[in-house]
Amino acid sequence: MSDMKLIPKGPETVTLAVSTIDKLIRAGDCDAALLYLYILKTRGESDATQAAAEMGKNPGEIRTAMAVLSRLGLVQLDDDNDVPAHDTLDAPFAEPRQYTIDEIKNELEYGSVFHTLVEETQRRIGKIMSPDEMLRLFGIYDGLRLQPEVILQLITHCITESRGRSGGRMPSIRYIEKTAYTWEREGIFTLERAEEYLKDLETRKSIRGEIKRALQIRDREFSETEKRFVDGWIAMGFDAGAVDIAFDRTVIKTGKMAWSYMDSIMKSWHNKNIHTVQEIQEKDKKIDKHSAFLDAVNPEKKFGSANNEDIRRMERLLNKIKED
Repeated sequence: MSDMKLIPKGPETVTLAVSTIDKLIRAGDCDAALLYLYILKTRGESDATQAAAEMGKNPGEIRTAMAVLSRLGLVQLDDDNDVPAHDTLDAPFAEPRQYTIDEIKNELEYGSVFHTLVEETQRRIGKIMSPDEMLRLFGIYDGLRLQPEVILQLITHCITESRGRSGGRMPSIRYIEKTAYTWEREGIFTLERAEEYLKDLETRKSIRGEIKRALQIRDREFSETEKRFVDGWIAMGFDAGAVDIAFDRTVIKTGKMAWSYMDSIMKSWHNKNIHTVQEIQEKDKKIDKHSAFLDAVNPEKKFGSANNEDIRRMERLLNKIKED
């Protein structure tokens, strides 16, 4: 598996594809590499000023580092923020090499592997590709260096995803191209890695559906920001039952669904290595027992000093009534 895990002293872990690490190393920009780690840590929920403060940089240095990450195709700039969003967003920013129609013709005329790839792609999407679509497909084949069998697996995945979302409509080549860039960033260059990645996606998709029901979200998909929160909780090891408890406590405390507040609950549990409904309930029982113990050994604290003062004042009043 072409992944590397960075394991800090705390319970959090971050996994980077080797292809991503290679891009950062080749760029030779320490600020860009540091900013990329910061974006992974915050899941893009920040701005240039905050990033600069935490990294000990000025905003100008942050924007320069952002430009480097953008050129490397590792981030997508968020229209509403200065800091780019996490690189799981599907639109690449690195400009692909521009191929020509003559190059495509040469590949097709000499019966190369690309010729077979074109025929199989057209069969799967059910139409003849335009010259522009062939150029995009050739960019995936030649520019990203994905193996033909991996490309076909990718196309099959895109067809399944597109049909599921749009009621049977085939994906565009542009959509396939975007997905190919995501696979390249994730280091998916073999069938084995592709199958592992798709299995993980299917598991995550199933858990997302359960969490969506727990959050009472109906008739719509998660927004990109919501998806980042949910995927973060899944990566921490939470299931829908734990999310349901956190959702209930969030609504009771804030009167609404507050994603940041709920995320703080999930992170607090994660830092204490609490992830299941049973573990949460056991923690609550310990807190209840501790509170009961404190009330038993110091009953005055249960009422507070102000209430004790009221009791003494009433006693003085009663004694005065008796004297009268």
